[in-house]
Parts: sequence; structure tokens; C-alpha cells
Amino acid sequence: MYSDLHELRDLDNYHRGIQPDPYMPANASDEYHLLARRAVTNVMQLLVNAPAQSLAVDSYRRGSSADSTEWNHWRASDLAIRQDAIHRAALIFGHSFTVTEQTSEGARTRGLSPMRTAALYTDPASDLDPVCALTVTAWPTNTDGKGVPGHAILWTATHRYEVHFKGRGTDVRISRGFKHGSSACPVTRFAVNVDLEGRTTGVIGPFRRLQDRINQVIFDLLIAQSYASWAVRWATGMAPPMLTDPVYADPDDPTSEIIGTKPRLDANGQPIPAPINHNASRFLFAPDPDSKFGSLPGTPLSGYIEAVGMAFRHLSALAQLPPAYLVGELVNVAAEALDASEAGFLRMLGGLQTMLGAPWKRVFRLAAELDGQAEAALADDGEIVWRDIGSRSMAAIADALGKLATQLGVPPRALWTRIPGITGEELDYFERIAAEDSDGALARAIDRVTGGDAFSPAEPS
Repeated sequence: MYSDLHELRDLDNYHRGIQPDPYMPANASDEYHLLARRAVTNVMQLLVNAPAQSLAVDSYRRGSSADSTEWNHWRASDLAIRQDAIHRAALIFGHSFTVTEQTSEGARTRGLSPMRTAALYTDPASDLDPVCALTVTAWPTNTDGKGVPGHAILWTATHRYEVHFKGRGTDVRISRGFKHGSSACPVTRFAVNVDLEGRTTGVIGPFRRLQDRINQVIFDLLIAQSYASWAVRWATGMAPPMLTDPVYADPDDPTSEIIGTKPRLDANGQPIPAPINHNASRFLFAPDPDSKFGSLPGTPLSGYIEAVGMAFRHLSALAQLPPAYLVGELVNVAAEALDASEAGFLRMLGGLQTMLGAPWKRVFRLAAELDGQAEAALADDGEIVWRDIGSRSMAAIADALGKLATQLGVPPRALWTRIPGITGEELDYFERIAAEDSDGALARAIDRVTGGDAFSPAEPS
């Protein structure tokens, strides 16, 4: 757990905007350091925000049921709100964790920080069930054995243990554990990208150097803007005025008569030029006709601005983000071109949903087992329904669904789940309304057949 802590902290710092300053000379002035701090433009948050805002579980269906035991667990654990933090941590660090435990109110699931949690797998590339997992709830205040010891929780396939430690792998005490009630370790890993070596990669790690490049080109732009973008005025053939001191008739009496002036000298014995109050609203003139005035043009900034735009476009292509997300250039763009620019992002989003769907199914199976729902705990036909983030109009969607029902004979109820943004609660409401309407239609049919004399269960015919 300690071996990759430095790497995790570096990823966290880049996401929060705590990044290395751009390169500058060793003898740089305070103004250079100020411009370097202002040049840090954190785009790492956008790499996380763009997919995280689109990764939202709307419902869970098992078989033909939308109102499932698993979804009740989702509501009870407030995962509609907490899922965002779990997904964001997986995007930042490459993986995050949840733990599903029995409480006084039933099974509940909560997230675990990947900076405090480690899990051991027999095959980290393929296994969903960890052999064991450890999460630190409090680090020790110091490592000399005199401070408050650290605290951690250890889960195995059958038990939960309290762990106390005073330092890095020193003086570790494990309390007597108790069975947590699950048939597997209750910690679940959410990984967005796992290779065959078991290494996880998020969206921050591969682009840290490109983030440094963006900061550097923006720093160069600020330097050019601050020092070289202004026209420089010059003058020749004129001497600047010098500071002078009065010469008194009696050198020892400053109240005596002033008989002249002498130049004021610096520590090296050189005359000190007088400061000139010159700005854009003042004119320079010289009594000497041989004096000349002119100006040097400022450095064009277009090259620096183009370098900044190119760095953002490179990031957009490598991170599979639409260019409009980074540079904001979205003027007179056709719908087809806009869809094409988002195709790569949607493919990446589909891959993330596939990777994160399996861990959520495991969470639901663990919760069902703890709640005594044997059928749900063993079911493998569950489906995670992700929120539809497409930009299609509702009119176009309704027209397409209507054609599926009328032209292809797809049952209308089977198309309810295709409505963008539909939730499990809304599907339950649709089912209740349809059932009530069916009961009313059946009663009206009986009335028409019997002439209004309904059969009474107490008086069978």
C-alpha cells in the first residue's frame, strides 16, 4: 500500500491543480514567479468532469422486474448521490473501492478512498473478488512509538478485523475478528482500465506531461505579453538630467547662501540620473536639434496563442474529448459534424460503462446476500441502466420508438426502457398506471357484457 502512495498523491495534486511551475531561469525575479503561478491552467479537472458527469446509473433491472431488491439497496445507501465520488476517484486514480456491510438498518454500501485502501487479488487482471482488503481510517500521528497509533480495517473472505499500528509495518496489532456475513470479501474494486499485469490507469496519469506543456506555453505567452508586446520608445542625442545637491557659501552651515549646485554621486562615484515621469500621456522633447526619437514594434503574440491552441487540440485528440469542450469553438457547426466530433467521446464513455457495470452488479449481489435474498444473490441476469446523455430531441426519439412499435410489432412496454432519462421509479409508476388502467378496462368490459349487473363473489352463478 505504501509503494504507490507517492504516485497516488501526485495524481491527486494534478487533479486539484497543484502542479509544478513552468521552467524559468534560476535567477528569475519575483514577477517571473508570479507569472508562473498564474500560468498554471488546470485542464485535468475537465478530463475527469466530462466523463464523470455522464456516468450515472439510472436503474437496475433483473429479468423483467424494474422494482428489484437491488434497487431498494441503492436507494437505502444513497448511492444516487454517492456514485459520483466513486466514479470520479476511479477516473483520477484508475480505481476506487466500495464496501458492502451489514448495519442495524440492513445492508449498506459506501465508498472507500483509493489513497487509503489496498486490495489483494489472486489474478488482479481478471478477478472481481479480492482475497482480502485493507483500508486505513486514521494514520499514526508519528512513527516514534509515542504518538496516537493508526487504525485500519481488514476484510477477508469471511471476517472483519480491526488493525492498530504505530508505524510503517511496525508494532501491528490485530483484534479478534467477526464474520461479516458475506461469502466473499465485501470490498469491490471499480477500475476504469486494467491491463493483463493488473495495473490500473485513470485519465490523469497519461496526460501529466501534456498538462506541463500547456502550462509552459501559457507561461511563455504571459512573459511575451508582459515584457515584449509593448512598443518600445527610444531617443538618441540627449543626455538624461542628473540629480544635484546645493553648494552652500559655508559648507558647514546649510542655512548659508546657496552659491551653486554639484552632481549627486552614487557609491561608485558616478552621477545619479534623475527619474523621468514619462507615460503615454506625456511628450518628450529635446533642445538639441540632433536628437532623434523612434519606437520598436512589440512582439506579435499570434504565434504563442497558436501554440496554446495546438496544445489543447492535442489533448483533445489524445483524451478523446470533443474539441469544443476545450477550446470552445462551436460556431455554425452542422449537426452531423457535431455528432462526428463526439463519436470518440461516446466510444470512450461506452467502454467506461462496461468496465464499471460489472463491479456494480457485484455490489448488488453482496447486498442481496446480506439481506437474505438468495435468488437475487445468485442471479446473473441483472442489467445496469446508465443515463442516456445523447443530444437527440425527444420528438425524434418518440418517432423512432413509435415506428418500432407499429412497423416492427415491438410491444410498447418493451420500449419504455428506451426512453432517455427514464428511471426505475418512473418505470414502476408506469407499471402501476398501466395495471390500474387494465383493471378499469376489464371492469368496463364486464359491465357491457352483464348489462351493469356484476357478479358478486358471495352469489356465484
